[in-house]
Amino acid sequence: MNTLINILSLVGSLGLFLYGMKIMSEGLEKFAGDKLRNVLSAMTKNRFMGVLTGILVTALIQSSSATTVMVVSFVNAGLMTLAQSIGVIMGANIGTTVTAWIISAIGFKVNISAFSIPLLAFGLPLLFSGSSKRKSIGEFIFGFSFLFMGLSLLQESASNIHIDVIVANLLAEVPEGGFLTILLFILVGALVTMLVQASAATMAITLMLFGMNIPGFGFEQAAALAMGQNIGTTITAYLASLTANTQARRAAMAHMLFNVVGVMVVLSFFYPACNAIAWFVSDVMHNNNDLYKLSAFHTAFNVFNTILLIGFVPQIEKLVCRLLPSNEEDEEYRLKFIAGGLLSTAELSILEAEKEVNNFALRCQKMFGIVRDLVKTNAESEFNKSFSRVEKYEAITDRMEIEIANYLSHVSEGRLSNESKAEIQKMLKQISELESIGDSCYNLARTINRRRQYTKEDFTEEQMQHIFAMMSLVGNALEEMVKRIGHNTHGKITASLNIEHEINNYRNQLRNQNLQDVNSGLYGYQIGVFYTDFINECEKLGDYIMNVVQAGKGVNDSDPERKE
Repeated sequence: MNTLINILSLVGSLGLFLYGMKIMSEGLEKFAGDKLRNVLSAMTKNRFMGVLTGILVTALIQSSSATTVMVVSFVNAGLMTLAQSIGVIMGANIGTTVTAWIISAIGFKVNISAFSIPLLAFGLPLLFSGSSKRKSIGEFIFGFSFLFMGLSLLQESASNIHIDVIVANLLAEVPEGGFLTILLFILVGALVTMLVQASAATMAITLMLFGMNIPGFGFEQAAALAMGQNIGTTITAYLASLTANTQARRAAMAHMLFNVVGVMVVLSFFYPACNAIAWFVSDVMHNNNDLYKLSAFHTAFNVFNTILLIGFVPQIEKLVCRLLPSNEEDEEYRLKFIAGGLLSTAELSILEAEKEVNNFALRCQKMFGIVRDLVKTNAESEFNKSFSRVEKYEAITDRMEIEIANYLSHVSEGRLSNESKAEIQKMLKQISELESIGDSCYNLARTINRRRQYTKEDFTEEQMQHIFAMMSLVGNALEEMVKRIGHNTHGKITASLNIEHEINNYRNQLRNQNLQDVNSGLYGYQIGVFYTDFINECEKLGDYIMNVVQAGKGVNDSDPERKE
């Protein structure tokens, strides 16, 4: 019974460590917010700055997985090129080694868990603060405390179940020495990290086991485990990219290739490398702490790989592009920037949603362009082809609304700042109105189709001029809407309001003129009905466009700035 309790305590301690790291990372990401995004997008102008950015961001949030997933999401959102992402990923591998140095220096020497609980007293009032920034700092403090509490409990639980004896017995079954043994440890390190999805956690376990001086588990075996962890940690970004676009999948594959190639190269001189690191720590650093040797190997391994491969970023880019060729036809009618699964933490996922809303607006604009061409089309085959495209786009807008809404619902389940919650509400309103724009475009196409089916009478030349003038106004409104969404503008909406007023006034003018023309016998009543239906639908479309603009500004339909 005691053994079962100790095993559960070991697993629970690991869970507390992982949870602490997650909370700490999310707290920092939320605190940094847009600044973190701006740093990643601005400091990647060349591969060397990208490496530096990856090191700094990963050292800050203490998670290479979080950084690489973030990078994949940025590539997916079109904010970062594939070449830029490769540099950041290289830097993330170096930045993650900071965790090992911290654990080596204080994790198993100073009982930092004794300070963890008193530290929670400082984080508690911040956690319940009304300020999202202070709340994020409180979350960071709680995560930091949980992380080292978990680390301390992990060591205690491991000692209680005599894990050193268990590992020693297992190693007794492994052939002593030899290159195959090193390969086995690399494989184990990769598999365990894939399961845990946190290289920092497996590195902490490796350091703990190495510090126990277990027979058969020396420096070389621990170094092999660390190398395997570098391969295993790529699984997180790979899983995140499965539902992403081609460029994002290429970034995840580049991450995997970089780490696998690095392991293969270092394996070719593995034992000399281990000896060189041991000499450096003992004779140059004058430090006999074995944990420092492992941390130094971990850092040297990643630094060496970065120096080795940074000059081959263009070649790596070409290789992943060849391995994952793009198929634009397959991606034409799917979400471009987001998909069913979240690409990153809740706070950063909003960025993908914003890009997708912009993409939604662009598709609505393209759909309206098809309708405009449809009005001018006389040939039956061309008309049917264009009408089918409008029908297809209407189905796309329905699907996009549902998929983006589901994505935002998943995002809202995470811990978000008040600003991000407001952003989600804004986007939910926008996609609802964008879907209405799609419906309205479809209604315009149906009106033209019904006119062709139920009457042989064409619109008069004057009616056609009025229709195109109205559509030109709607097109201007759409262009202004797309511009505002694309630049995420929150200023005055005077331009959009002026266009909407023009549309309303023109609709009233044409509606009154239509009654006079029908009474005067200039054209039949039936063609007049189709004409007014089309004009009225254009005015409705203008209202939906205005609703999207106002949702982006954070106002509602009763806003005093808008007057019919």
